[in-house]
Order: sequence, then structure tokens, then C-alpha cells
Amino acid sequence: MFEKNRNVENAGPMEKYMKGHFPFLGIKKPLRAEMEKQFFKETGILKNPFNQDFVWGLWVKEEREYQYTALVYIEKSINKLDKSDLPFMERLITTKSWWDTVDAIAPKPVGTIAQVFPEVIEETINGWAVHEYLWLRRAAILFQLKYKEKTDDELLYQYIRENALSKEFFIQKAIGWALREYSKTKPGSVGRFIEGHQLAPLSIREGSKYLN
Repeated sequence: MFEKNRNVENAGPMEKYMKGHFPFLGIKKPLRAEMEKQFFKETGILKNPFNQDFVWGLWVKEEREYQYTALVYIEKSINKLDKSDLPFMERLITTKSWWDTVDAIAPKPVGTIAQVFPEVIEETINGWAVHEYLWLRRAAILFQLKYKEKTDDELLYQYIRENALSKEFFIQKAIGWALREYSKTKPGSVGRFIEGHQLAPLSIREGSKYLN
């Protein structure tokens, strides 16, 4: 279905936007969403248990649109995820890694699993926060992004402190994003944290956006 809708003219700008890291078929989101809707309806796959093999089959395909469809399937299957799916999410985070996929996996599937099975934080996510692989560190910083008042701020601040001296753009940006999002819920807490810790200018700028 996707291959029949390959559009070379669209693919060029899409690849450029992603810094040339991945090839694209050139299928823009509205058309892709229509095809996904048709596929899900015709196959009935969303009525079945979460299928890691289906996701992985899409993940290993060359063009980026296949990974985006995998992410849509994961989101539509979010309530079927189990603790046992977390290692698979780690596999996805560490394969074909870039912000577009990691930022979809961390706050939604990982965040959901951690809410239902909080023991995975100590078992797994704490290790991500200090992992040598930057995308796992980013995922740890962002997994509570949608928690709002349920955010464990001590845990969030712990992860940020552990990564505060990182020179990686995507880590500095993640710290700022996490602080900015939490500032919508607890502005005083975030403000005090920023004032009391040495953070990268990018993290401060992003984290303080709603505090000024």
C-alpha cells in the first residue's frame, strides 16, 4: 500500500528535515493516516493482543514512514501493554534512534507501562538515566512528560542532576522540555530547581519559558 504511493518529490524535503538520517517514501501524514485507518479496519489487528512481531517488522523496514505507522499502532494498543513489553520498547529506542521516534516512545508507551508497573522504574528506567546511550537517557528524562500532578519530581530532578553537565544537545533539550512541561503543574518547584542547580543555558531557557 505504501509503496504504491511513493512520492519522490515529497521524499526529498522530508529527508532533509530529518538531516538525511533516514530515507522516506514521501507519504505525508494525512495520506498515511488514511492508509493506516484502512489497514487497521481491514485486518482487525487492533482487536488482537499487542503484537511485537508486527511492530518489529515495520521497524526494520528502510523508509521512515514504516516506523511512524508502528508508533501509531503502539499508541492505539497502549492499554494492552504489559511490563514484559518494556524491554521491547528499549529495543525500539535503541534501533534507528532519533528524536522523532524516541519522543513518541518515552512519554506514551514507556510512561504508561511505568504508571501501571512502577517497579520498572527501579528495575530499568533508573539505569537508562545514566546509560552511555544518549537516547535512553533522553527517554528516562521524558517518560514522565505527561504525568502532570502525578509526576515524581524527586525522580525527575534526580535524572536531570545526573545529566545536567551533558554537552549533548538532545539531553540539554530534553531537560528543558521536561522542566517546561512540569512547570505548567508546579511552577514554584521548577523555578526553585532551576535557580538552585547548574544547568546548560539551553535547558534553562527551555525550562523557564512559562516562568517568565
